[in-house]
Amino acid sequence: MTPEERLAARDRVVPDVVAGGLLVLFCGINPSLTSAATGHHFAHPGNRFWPVLHRSGFTPRQLTPSEQDELPHYGLGITNVVARATARADELSTEEFREGGKLLAGRVEELSPRWLAVVGVTAYRKAFGERTARTGPQERLVGGARVWVLPNPSGLNAHWTVRTMAEEYARLRASAMPGPSRRQLPETGRSES
Repeated sequence: MTPEERLAARDRVVPDVVAGGLLVLFCGINPSLTSAATGHHFAHPGNRFWPVLHRSGFTPRQLTPSEQDELPHYGLGITNVVARATARADELSTEEFREGGKLLAGRVEELSPRWLAVVGVTAYRKAFGERTARTGPQERLVGGARVWVLPNPSGLNAHWTVRTMAEEYARLRASAMPGPSRRQLPETGRSES
């Protein structure tokens, strides 16, 4: 991908990957220019979302960004706090985060996931005015869903390694998908072994 192609993707929106009744709706901060140019979430080569998702046990193999449409089959989905693509998250205003939080709450209410997993504590704090929030489960509900704040998988987040992020994501997985090998299938309500 050329620098020109990436720059041309500024302010584009990457469509959500969603379905009703998801187990976990992952919520990024906003799309990167790479994600906007490709139309795939967490598509920047330095982003660790897909390896972490697999290592934490959410998917049976490591998916690529172009395979994102397989996520609803596992009871998972992806959205963003702010829809427009930027080169860096610090290009977003506080007002955009607040408005994004309101829109997200409505979207979550409509989709009814069991958990909303916000990937980035700073994004969660800004979107919902929770200045002291920390990584992990939160007290508040958003749109009727329980909330878990996860580490941001961006390669710029040097405080977390793939291993330590996978451990935190696995904590959510244990709460969202109880039992070692059983999960609710969102389409049918049946259990899968």
